[in-house]
Amino acid sequence: MSPLTIESLSLWLLLWIAVVVLAAGLVQGMLGFGFAFVATPLIALASDMRTAIVAVLLPTLAAAAVAVFASGALRATLARFWMMPLYQMLGAAAGTWLFVAAPELPYLLVLAAVTLLYLNLDRLSPVEWPVVRRHERRFAPLSAVTSGFFDGTANVAAPPLIIYYLALGLAPGAMVQAMNICFLVGKSTQFIVLTARGGVGAAQWLETIPFAVIGAAASFTGARLRGRIDAPTYRAWVKRALYVISIALLAQYAWSRLS
Repeated sequence: MSPLTIESLSLWLLLWIAVVVLAAGLVQGMLGFGFAFVATPLIALASDMRTAIVAVLLPTLAAAAVAVFASGALRATLARFWMMPLYQMLGAAAGTWLFVAAPELPYLLVLAAVTLLYLNLDRLSPVEWPVVRRHERRFAPLSAVTSGFFDGTANVAAPPLIIYYLALGLAPGAMVQAMNICFLVGKSTQFIVLTARGGVGAAQWLETIPFAVIGAAASFTGARLRGRIDAPTYRAWVKRALYVISIALLAQYAWSRLS
């Protein structure tokens, strides 16, 4: 597949990418996650997976940065979850390396299955699982490494982190900050690996900066809208988003097998 270059893309595709990035940024700002999940398949439908991943990476970083700093004071979240980005980085490095080596493995299917399993278990017990709250430090590596792994392979990092932070019962602002700190580290790691091993050069990254600006502006707007949502409503929206993500991942996997 040819790498992303402005000269190789039609005007309609560039406009489509801009519209998708705008929509994904709004979702990221309102929910605190979902940028790559929304943008990657929509752009891939009009181009290819490599172009989608390259086009989305810097906008995802920009939207995540906005989500972190638009959600209130950061010190308490960092003090509690400072180790999560380190675990995320390990998982992202391993996942991206594996994706480069074996892109044909069913990463989407595994992620969808894990997410649906959690959602069905949650129907039988409260969201805030006591065992996770009692052993927060023990569950942290599992959540962050798994999130990083799926970020590097399926370009979707949120579900493992959402499951963990919902189980802890975090407030919306703290949850958004904690997730997006991990997204920043995971996407930065993916950026390094793709640059070093994936054949993506500086010129290609620079061409995606206008999309990053659009994504950041949309994320900021979405974050302002999220500030008007109460905590129970936010948690309900997050769980519904997980269902949508799971179904979409299954559909995307089925489509990839048929095409």
